[in-house]
Amino acid sequence: MTRRKFASVWDAIEPTPEAAAHMKLRARLLADLQARIRAEGWTQTAAARRLRVTQPRVSALMRGKISEFSIDTLVDMLAAAGLSVEFRTRAA
Repeated sequence: MTRRKFASVWDAIEPTPEAAAHMKLRARLLADLQARIRAEGWTQTAAARRLRVTQPRVSALMRGKISEFSIDTLVDMLAAAGLSVEFRTRAA
């Protein structure tokens, strides 16, 4: 068996570099939003009110259900949480 090294788990499991790039970005946005909710000490109900979503949606977020959140949705939720999002590109 040949061992391969990957820079990210997403590089290993996603079928294309483009899909891996999307998942890396979504994972980062999701983790930042989870961190904000924890840092503020919001309950899921309070976070839902603040983010203008349902409590089950916050529950999915906190459980890391990344497949349930698009980049657009995560950016909207981050803005509602009082965070700004900046993007940076660099050579691969």
